[in-house]
Amino acid sequence: MSKEKNHPEANGASVDPTSKIEAIRNLIFGENIQEYNSEFESLKKDILQKRKELQGLIEDTRTELMQTIDNLGTDVNIRITELENSLQEKADTLDQNKVDKSTLGKLLIQIGEKIKDN
Repeated sequence: MSKEKNHPEANGASVDPTSKIEAIRNLIFGENIQEYNSEFESLKKDILQKRKELQGLIEDTRTELMQTIDNLGTDVNIRITELENSLQEKADTLDQNKVDKSTLGKLLIQIGEKIKDN
């Protein structure tokens, strides 16, 4: 009969495992459990707030980075266009200054004949 008092399951009454866990938790943490729960909730809120702030900073950085990339692309295109124009101007100048070999030969012969005649 003393065995029946020690084991409530034997009497047909079942003990809820959740209440056992609750009892163990109360033994371990005692009256401080509410303080711990409050502290954990405070930390959780702080972490969520920091996460939102970081996400905002990430989005701002992404926007700035995309703008910088666009500006850089525009600058590169402008510089390429300027270089192309400069190269074209130099090519045109070379074409104007370039003398055909046959024309140069004829001119040199004419100069030589004039020198010889004088």
